[in-house]
Amino acid sequence: MSTPPQADVRLESVRKAYGDVVAVDGIDLDVPQGEFFTMLGPSGSGKTTTLRLIAGFESPDEGRILLKGADVSSQPPYERDVNTVFQDYALFPHMTVAENVAYGLKIKRVKKAERTKRTAEVLELVRLGGLMSRKPSQLSGGQRQRVALARAIVNHPQVLLLDEPLGALDLKLRQEMQIELKRIQQEVGITFIYVTHDQEEALTMSDRLAVFNDGRIEQVGAPADVYEHPQTEFVAGFVGVSNVLERTQNGHSTRFTVRPEKIRMLEEHDAAEPGTHSESGRISAVNYIGMVTRYSVDLDDGGELMVIRQNLETTSSQALEAQGRRVRLAWRPEHTYVIDPGSETEEQDE
Repeated sequence: MSTPPQADVRLESVRKAYGDVVAVDGIDLDVPQGEFFTMLGPSGSGKTTTLRLIAGFESPDEGRILLKGADVSSQPPYERDVNTVFQDYALFPHMTVAENVAYGLKIKRVKKAERTKRTAEVLELVRLGGLMSRKPSQLSGGQRQRVALARAIVNHPQVLLLDEPLGALDLKLRQEMQIELKRIQQEVGITFIYVTHDQEEALTMSDRLAVFNDGRIEQVGAPADVYEHPQTEFVAGFVGVSNVLERTQNGHSTRFTVRPEKIRMLEEHDAAEPGTHSESGRISAVNYIGMVTRYSVDLDDGGELMVIRQNLETTSSQALEAQGRRVRLAWRPEHTYVIDPGSETEEQDE
């Protein structure tokens, strides 16, 4: 049996509090070498504090932080083989692009010829090879972000930490940079630990992700697994859009989730396919948003479901005319996930 690779980053029961506020509440985490790992969560969930603890900008109150098996919990940032990319870029305005990128190499006393070579290589990697002599003020926001990334990876750190680096970019550029970041990470092979509150970023780029809430990790897994099989109601609601329904069977209440795109919307009297679960209701709201339309349906048995349909042949007027119509909703059992299985356990125990 093969031995699993040693984690580049390991957190063991790490806790950090600021007065009475517990920012990180005893988390355990392993990030293997070469992984693009994302810490996803809302503001105040503990993800940025966790990143700062790994970087050495904060010290844990309890627990240990290990880099490649070595305990670095008490080491200052400059002694850790990590670099950090921030949202504000932090470029030197008086230096050229090449000088900004080469700065860390110069501090480490790398010889000039080697500095020049490595700077040119990394700027080609981030597709800025023709802009080496420009100043940051002459660059777009996306180009400045690439310079900051090049400066961070030119030293070949063991781990690169990225604290919401695309937050200041507009939507189109942010989506382009998501693809670029993943490409660059795969080419250099450095472990990336990425912090964001944007679920699309997390799902697009990550090999694995951790969903943070109230200082704890609610779920860790591959993007598709976390999206398709949320383990808690918080994860179901935060990662994508999810419906939560509560139904009673044999005297026991069960809560489950189903994603809006997994639900088929039929005419009221149409029969659902064998083996599917179906419920009837009335469309209470319609939101046409270009590629798709969101329908809110009030169910006859209580509760509300959101349904998303692609507008393959539907115009906006046709979609909006559906409001008030009675429909039947159907979905396959494998597309539901029970959030509160406790009631099933009680039933088995009786």
